[in-house]
Amino acid sequence: MDQLRPVRARTKGCEECLKLHDTWVHLRLCMTCGHVGCCDDSKNKHATGHFHGTAHPLIRSLEPGEYWGWCYVDQVQLEDESPPSRP
Repeated sequence: MDQLRPVRARTKGCEECLKLHDTWVHLRLCMTCGHVGCCDDSKNKHATGHFHGTAHPLIRSLEPGEYWGWCYVDQVQLEDESPPSRP
């Protein structure tokens, strides 16, 4: 939790999928740096890939009406009541 800080989404979609002109299912926001990646239901799983590449452990949903997060290290869901900051 010491890496949790206020961040703003860097893009309006999955950063890597946008570069590949690909699609995603749901978006996740890295709570360390603001990277936006696609969820594990998406074929590319860029949010999880970002964790493996950077060791940034905390993400939150960027889906409207969803106020939860996830810690990859502890494998636990985090509850949040505030909407994420969008670009």
